[in-house]
Amino acid sequence: MNSFSKYIKGYASGIKSLLIGMRTSMKVFLQPNVTEQYPENRHTTLHIPERHRAKLVMVHDEENHHHCVACGLCQMACPNGTIKVISETREDEEGKKKKVLVKYEYNLGSCMFCELCVNACPHGAIKFTNDFENAVFEKDKLLLTLNNEGSSLAPKK
Repeated sequence: MNSFSKYIKGYASGIKSLLIGMRTSMKVFLQPNVTEQYPENRHTTLHIPERHRAKLVMVHDEENHHHCVACGLCQMACPNGTIKVISETREDEEGKKKKVLVKYEYNLGSCMFCELCVNACPHGAIKFTNDFENAVFEKDKLLLTLNNEGSSLAPKK
């Protein structure tokens, strides 16, 4: 095969590749643009998957009681110290000593969202929600106390 026929085959291959790329570009160019108005229509058009991990919350029942027994397994499972469980031992009416949760602090700013704390909890007291809007102007507002009365998402004061 002479060099001229190789040149023609290479030229034809390049033109074919160029046309395939141009066809793909034109197909995308002719598609209608889809623009979602984020802040206004976020609850109607925005789909967040159910398994998305965005914020740790403590599960509360109807009487605002939680299932946390202050065992500290979530704190030990956390790889970067995001969770601090503060507990104290109290005696009940029968004289038995029982560990009681005083404060459950969660630092949303340093959380890796690995879900190791949720998997380590034997009572299902904590879980991740898919509430993804966590932007704040002050870093202190990312330090949350999850066992507050009234709201499980109240920031630390």
